[in-house]
Amino acid sequence: MHLVVHADQRQFSVRDSASRLTGSGWTPAAVELHRIGVESGGIAIATARSDLVESSLTVLSSAPPVLAGAEHVVEADLAVPSGSLVVSGPADYPSQEQVLRVEPGRYRARVSYVPAGPPPATWNEHEFGEHYRYVVELWPVSSASEVTVLRQGAAVWDG
Repeated sequence: MHLVVHADQRQFSVRDSASRLTGSGWTPAAVELHRIGVESGGIAIATARSDLVESSLTVLSSAPPVLAGAEHVVEADLAVPSGSLVVSGPADYPSQEQVLRVEPGRYRARVSYVPAGPPPATWNEHEFGEHYRYVVELWPVSSASEVTVLRQGAAVWDG
């Protein structure tokens, strides 16, 4: 699923439809190292811009290879008991949320930050920050794992 998401406040989320994120996942390690805020109901993904951003969401049967061109790659668990995933920006109305049906269960989510040009939609040329494609890959898992950084990108972003 290809997406263009309004990453207001430099973030967007992937979450179970029955959950709301509170922001409690933004620990110092999440901000400085992981670039994702993990909560029981979903994942908030930090973006380099407070703007429209390009993303993709793919559900796979097993872990894929790490994308060669990704600057930053991190994995975390994502519980989807409802079988309905929601992708949205913090300021989106329910009618703007994008929904994907999946088998209910626990997934491992890999978020890869791939350098890209502007998204194929109107974007704010006055907003600062690099353009990335935020690739989210999910596959089912049976046991819980910790947040794991597979490739650490630059520690500090402009902004």
